[in-house]
Amino acid sequence: MWCLGALLWLACGLAHAQATADVTQLRVERAEDAIQVSAQLQFEMSPAVEDALLKGIPMVFVAEADVLRERWYWYDKKLATTTRHMRLSYRPLTRRWRLHTSPTPIGNTGLGVTLGQNFETLGEAMGAIQRISRWKVAEAADIEPDARHNVDFRFYMDVAQLPRPFQIGTVGQPDWRIAGSRNQRLIAESAP
Repeated sequence: MWCLGALLWLACGLAHAQATADVTQLRVERAEDAIQVSAQLQFEMSPAVEDALLKGIPMVFVAEADVLRERWYWYDKKLATTTRHMRLSYRPLTRRWRLHTSPTPIGNTGLGVTLGQNFETLGEAMGAIQRISRWKVAEAADIEPDARHNVDFRFYMDVAQLPRPFQIGTVGQPDWRIAGSRNQRLIAESAP
């Protein structure tokens, strides 16, 4: 009887699991005027997500970085928070992939100030999403030279920016959850 309960508990746990986005590389470095993060991610989209993309539903991926100063007497102090929103969409008429990148959420009423790129294949577009290079996350002046600092890096697919029917349909569906995180200490040497 207890074996049946354990199997049921395991099945429920697997049903609420999420696909992991492995942060295979994370590099935090000081440049002359900024703290920069470079990251390499590895994840696979489920067939349900790819199917929605092919039908013209855009997916939004979010990268977040918090720069923290360690304190022995209290919680770490947050010095800076930076966010990058990446909206991937497929254009069926041109058969091309479009990726918009912005520091603010990308709404349906307008794209605001974004960087747009076109790609021929989904693999090329995913390569651009999975590779973050020299992303400025804080000013160098905000970093105290004698203190220890860490950077918390998070990456996830933002289902809250999907159309409302998809938001409701993704509740409890592990196919629609992509997330990963990693913490890295700020290194002392400067970027080349």
